[in-house]
Amino acid sequence: MTTRLPHSSAALASPQAATPWWRTLWALVLAGGLLMGLALGVRHVQGLFLLPIIGERGWTRETFGFAMAVQNLTWGLVQPFTGMLADRFGSWKVMAGGLALYAVGLYGMTQADTSPGFVWSAGVCIGMALSGTTFGVVYGALSRMTDAAQRSRALGLAGAVGGIAQFALVPATQGLLAGSGWAATLLVLAVALAVVLPLALPFQDRAAAAPAPGGDEAKAAGELPLPAAVREAFSHSGFWLLNLGFLACGFQLAFIASHLPAYLLDRGMRPADGMAALAIIALANVAGIYVFGLLGGRHSKKYLLAGIYLARTSAMALFLLLPLSTPLSTPALYVFCAVMGFLWLGTVPLTNGILAQVFGVRYLATLFGFVFFGHQLGSFFGVWLGGLVFELTRSYDPVWFGAMVLGVLAAALHWPIDDRQIVRAGLAPART
Repeated sequence: MTTRLPHSSAALASPQAATPWWRTLWALVLAGGLLMGLALGVRHVQGLFLLPIIGERGWTRETFGFAMAVQNLTWGLVQPFTGMLADRFGSWKVMAGGLALYAVGLYGMTQADTSPGFVWSAGVCIGMALSGTTFGVVYGALSRMTDAAQRSRALGLAGAVGGIAQFALVPATQGLLAGSGWAATLLVLAVALAVVLPLALPFQDRAAAAPAPGGDEAKAAGELPLPAAVREAFSHSGFWLLNLGFLACGFQLAFIASHLPAYLLDRGMRPADGMAALAIIALANVAGIYVFGLLGGRHSKKYLLAGIYLARTSAMALFLLLPLSTPLSTPALYVFCAVMGFLWLGTVPLTNGILAQVFGVRYLATLFGFVFFGHQLGSFFGVWLGGLVFELTRSYDPVWFGAMVLGVLAAALHWPIDDRQIVRAGLAPART
């Protein structure tokens, strides 16, 4: 009989060797949060570059929006395959490669003087890089390297650390833009991504993902070959509902992050207000992702997700009803951003948690990659339609209304998800 290890970090060490400090639970949470926070933070501030870049290059908002849309779509298309590579060869290799490609993409943005070149660097290169440096790979590795009792809390803490990093990047980027220009700012961000590459090294998670054949761990995991695990997921209705519901999340977040600063300028507010809006979203996200990570360990994740989408929709509706040309416009903007920020990325640990709960953690990065495609398909349309609709109508209002409709649909789709753990024939239930 195989003895179950009391803590997953112990599973990463041999019986004769103590776990090194840089592979303990807290080191993993800190490293994963910082890596993910920097990668997402650079993406989060891209809306600050919209007007400076198109102003210098002579492009339209649709051109910039289309490049960001391709970035999101590429991220979604590549994520399942990046997840497979992480599941097969180890997450640290994928993370390190993603950071290097991210730096290359940012440098390419500074050199692109045509729209196809900008789409290639900002869209394709950075989209591929994000697939290796964000939720799918980082949360997948953390889920394998922490035990079930601490998993939800670890994901929430990593997300909170990432949120702090995102928050810090907003004023830092705005300051660099004001003092050095957009090209120099992108180069500084590229160097920062290259410098943090060692943060990927602790995530050598193959040992945690491969229990001994025939042991209790293998039975508990309900081990299947990868093709069979993918077929099993695709035959589960809840898997498709998660995918469709996640589309609304991507649409809402990508549209707001990319177009909110320009929307505020159009309504007569200052550039500093756009910077402050993104900073408040990032700061509130620190609390939100931690709180929802904890709540996901205690309450139904699918009902929490439905509640997030309904709350987002209500916040957007109230924001559109408030005028932005009165003395109360700035406080109203800050309240809206605080609420949206609190609800910003709480969907990710909850969605990841449902997948682990239903299918286990062995191929979690792969399965999350497929679900995440729905998120990024929504992101594609949120960013691109934001620019296209504005160029056609000189207004963002139709896109705001579309985001609200999608929020209501997402809440309805999450409610009936069957989130019971799959028990495979002849195998013990998975301890997730």
